[in-house]
Amino acid sequence: MKFELMQKRAQSCPTFLYALPRAEGYEFFVGQWSSKHLHFTSLINIQTLAENAPSQLILYHYCELQEDKGIVLLTAEMDSTFLGVHEAQCLASQVPLFYATDRLETFGLVETFNHKPDKFKHMSVIAELEHSGLWG
Repeated sequence: MKFELMQKRAQSCPTFLYALPRAEGYEFFVGQWSSKHLHFTSLINIQTLAENAPSQLILYHYCELQEDKGIVLLTAEMDSTFLGVHEAQCLASQVPLFYATDRLETFGLVETFNHKPDKFKHMSVIAELEHSGLWG
């Protein structure tokens, strides 16, 4: 199942950089896994507030029905002063793209971000999103 793959990969690569299209380019968000929760914070907040940066979106995964029904329920909590529903959906839809992919090159970006950060190129995230067709 895809969620099991995502969880396994999140254990070795708990953090990733996501891109959100804005009117003037892109805004980057850092996603940090904590068990079955994924916290998103804008990169600018992390750069300015460090460990005090608040989560602006939290995805909660509930696995109680996974074994019997084969589904994982997802809910979200977002800071609506900073993100709209469409923007939250855009970030949430990127998670399986990078963590549940069969393309080794795509998950390779996550591995590079976590294990070889000096070799990570943020524009590769945008290139992968454009290649995926996720943005239309």
